[in-house]
Amino acid sequence: MVEIIEISQLEDERLRSYVSLTEAQLRNRLEPEKGIFIAESPKVIELALDCGLEPVSVLTERRHIGSLAAGVLKRLESATGRVPCYTADESLLSRLTGYELYRGVLCEMKRPRARSCEEVCRGASRIAVLEDIADSVNVGALVRSAAALGMDAVLFTPSCCDPLCRRAVRVSMGTVFKIPFAFIGSSRDEWLKSGIELLHRLGFETAAMALREDSVGLDSKRLLESKRLAVILGSEGYGLCENTIAKSDYVVRIPMSCDVDSLNVAAAGAIAFWQLRKR
Repeated sequence: MVEIIEISQLEDERLRSYVSLTEAQLRNRLEPEKGIFIAESPKVIELALDCGLEPVSVLTERRHIGSLAAGVLKRLESATGRVPCYTADESLLSRLTGYELYRGVLCEMKRPRARSCEEVCRGASRIAVLEDIADSVNVGALVRSAAALGMDAVLFTPSCCDPLCRRAVRVSMGTVFKIPFAFIGSSRDEWLKSGIELLHRLGFETAAMALREDSVGLDSKRLLESKRLAVILGSEGYGLCENTIAKSDYVVRIPMSCDVDSLNVAAAGAIAFWQLRKR
């Protein structure tokens, strides 16, 4: 059931998850089973509920209780246990959160169970691997493209932005709840030392997206015919690590025109996912 609770003070301890906890604290690396994340907008929240994720609380402007938030609150009426809905007027909540509430509704939810690389890659023929991509918008956009354009799973190196951070979840439009994902390696050093070898042991050929003269084109017959392929994309500024490129089976480049030397990583990923999808 849902309990509507009026908030009148900025320092209300019940709003810590929305106001004062960092993304790292929300994730709770030491005790992942206690981690939470914030879903933003009714559509994303309802998709999370459809995927079986457990709500903890809701935060919304008072004026949205009977409109934008109505569908979410109706869904939560049948939830097991009590789900508090904290509310106040727009001016107070914008001060609490430090930003305008996107589409008027936020939901604190328990993080899904962490999966292993072996689990999410079981049965997959195409996966995306994101190396050191720190920008939450790019991570969200890449997850959305991977889900839409034929990737079966996404792996993140430990230095990537958390795919369940508020902004990444919003940009992914909730597809992060639908496509299997996992972190590969417990540290950046572990990824660099043995990450590509793990992908090979799991049965994947590896395609490193990089601007190199010895690269093959996206239309390479060998790539398109690969039974299991991991498409690896690097950070926004520096691209993939030399170690990753050296260990990969293929170095792949998107042909460019007009003397343009590169694309934003989210745009490059969308092109690569579509072209290299399983036929």
